[in-house]
Amino acid sequence: MRIIVNGDTREVAARVLAEVLAELGYADAVVATAVNEAFVPAAVRAQTVLADGDRLEVLAPMQGG
Repeated sequence: MRIIVNGDTREVAARVLAEVLAELGYADAVVATAVNEAFVPAAVRAQTVLADGDRLEVLAPMQGG
C-alpha cells in the first residue's frame, strides 16, 4: 500500500496504524500521530486502518529551552 509519511511517499505492507509505525521503525518511540490531518491517540492506533493514499504525520516531542 502506498501512503504519504511526513510528506514522502512510502510503500508499506501493514494496513493498521500501529503496525505501520512498527514497520517504519517507530515501534517503541513516543510520538504523536495524525492521519489525514486528524490526530490519532496512541490508544486507538491498533484499531486505526489506513487506506492507499492516506497522509500520515509522525511527530516526536522536542525538549529544550
